[in-house]
Amino acid sequence: MSRITLDSPESYAFSVEIPVRITDINYGNHLGHDAIMSILHEARVRLLNEKGFSEINIGGCGMIMADTGIVFKNEVHYPATLAIELAVRNLSRSGFDVYYRITRVEDGALIAEAKTGMVCFDYQRKRPSRMPAAFRAAFA
Repeated sequence: MSRITLDSPESYAFSVEIPVRITDINYGNHLGHDAIMSILHEARVRLLNEKGFSEINIGGCGMIMADTGIVFKNEVHYPATLAIELAVRNLSRSGFDVYYRITRVEDGALIAEAKTGMVCFDYQRKRPSRMPAAFRAAFA
């Protein structure tokens, strides 16, 4: 079975801590893959808020997820706190990638690495949009 690989960046510009909720635990008694996606979403929204943006307004348009990849490294059990580091890379005409490194605060263990491919999106016209200059400047 071939596995996906991520070309993770060496440095991350933003970090946030998010506690694991009991509802994030699956029947295997560890953090579920669906909960990881929710945690990535929360971390990305916090990064955008830090820069004065939201998912529906990044300086003139919104954004939409085009793809995602997660490489799991260790289990997480309740209770735990996760540190999620984020880096925005590969800015193009109408898209960019967000990279994530998730570690467990309690012992520093690497839990997962992930990437989401984001597309600048005009929700009224229902089509991709050019990246706003303010967004590009904030992450260049």
